[in-house]
Amino acid sequence: MKKWVKALAITAGGVVLVAGGYIGYLFASYHRLADDLPLKVTHAKQSALSTDHVNTAMSYNIGYGSYPQSYSFFMDGGKHSRAYSAQAVDKSLAGVVKTTHTIDPDIAFYQEVDVAGDRSQHVDEVKKLANGMPDYDRVFAQNYDSAYLFYPFNQPIGAAKSGLVTLARCPITSSRRYSLPVDTDYNKLMDLDRAFSMSRVAVDNGKSLVLVNIHLSAFTPNHAVQEAQFAKLFKAIAKSYAQGDYVIVGGDYNHRVIPNAPEVFHTSAKPQTWTHPFPVDQLPKGFTQPTSGLAAAAIPSARGLDKPWDPAKSFKTLIDGFIVSPNVEVHQVKVVDTDFKYSDHNPVKMTFSLK
Repeated sequence: MKKWVKALAITAGGVVLVAGGYIGYLFASYHRLADDLPLKVTHAKQSALSTDHVNTAMSYNIGYGSYPQSYSFFMDGGKHSRAYSAQAVDKSLAGVVKTTHTIDPDIAFYQEVDVAGDRSQHVDEVKKLANGMPDYDRVFAQNYDSAYLFYPFNQPIGAAKSGLVTLARCPITSSRRYSLPVDTDYNKLMDLDRAFSMSRVAVDNGKSLVLVNIHLSAFTPNHAVQEAQFAKLFKAIAKSYAQGDYVIVGGDYNHRVIPNAPEVFHTSAKPQTWTHPFPVDQLPKGFTQPTSGLAAAAIPSARGLDKPWDPAKSFKTLIDGFIVSPNVEVHQVKVVDTDFKYSDHNPVKMTFSLK
């Protein structure tokens, strides 16, 4: 009996030691990039954006190429934590590129683009997008840099470095990355290094169009963090407009952009950390979030990942889209229905002109 007790004590001690060491590793490896950093712009041969034409913008969360229709994600109550294979990621990214060419945007905002990651089978997705759209100026901004996360235990999601990609069929003259507030307790290990990028595009009247690419926190239980993220975004875009710039924000807000989304999509109104109403009343003066026609069309921009995609049963909502300054005229906004073949999101398309 004493031998069994001793063996059990040694085993328990070993488990505690390993667990403690791992937790120490997570906190020791935690880091964030500094606020307000310049970003590298990769240039193509372009001409200035024209005020005489109707232009097209697209925002698309590509789900790091890992969410085909059959996929469910463990953090949403599903089964998987990693992409099926590198080939599956390549297939999804090929679909994203094909969809982009079909939409033919002058400006494209992508979110959840992995540079490297166990979850995305180490496919360099920034490179894949660049190869697929070589005629665009390009900017990458890091939005996530995780140490090796050893959960779920049967298939750890591992380490990942991911971010935001902005493409423009016109010269991006400069770009900067701004850090967003995140949790300060242990939840920060799940939501690392949130940020947004602000890229300046040349306009033919001598002004600049500021392109803001953003992906706000989804799983934080602290709504105050989300409010602080909005506050920093709204302050930044108000400042740009006050300086005479045009401003377009594109991204995944992890807040529903139409208030009656549960009724529109016939899904539960039970609140989740990523389905709170978008705080439209807090937008800077004159700024708008174009949503005309979205409820009537009833095409969701995001699906739940608790189960494989089922049009009749899956949770559906609309959390992606745009924000524009008063000097940007929006002609149409619509969700492009890809039937969630390549991501857990559908792209959102907007046509606009500069006043």
